[in-house]
Amino acid sequence: MRGMKVISLVALLAIGAGLSACGTSKGERAITGGALGAGAGAAGGALLGSPGTGALLGGAAGAAGGALTDPDDVYFGKPIWEWD
Repeated sequence: MRGMKVISLVALLAIGAGLSACGTSKGERAITGGALGAGAGAAGGALLGSPGTGALLGGAAGAAGGALTDPDDVYFGKPIWEWD
């Protein structure tokens, strides 16, 4: 059972990092990545019995992924607050 939790945790971190691609500046990408990662982490964490831990880990992974990636590498469009 512990091995399944570790695999699920790694998957949550990967999802959080993969969702970190909105915005053009490092700050925008970190904020949107953190928010999206926290949401995905909370959902996945709820399945494992710890939504708070999932949200923290997913948010951290998403924020780091957003801040460390370049819009030329991964870009999902403008953040919602910049939509016309």
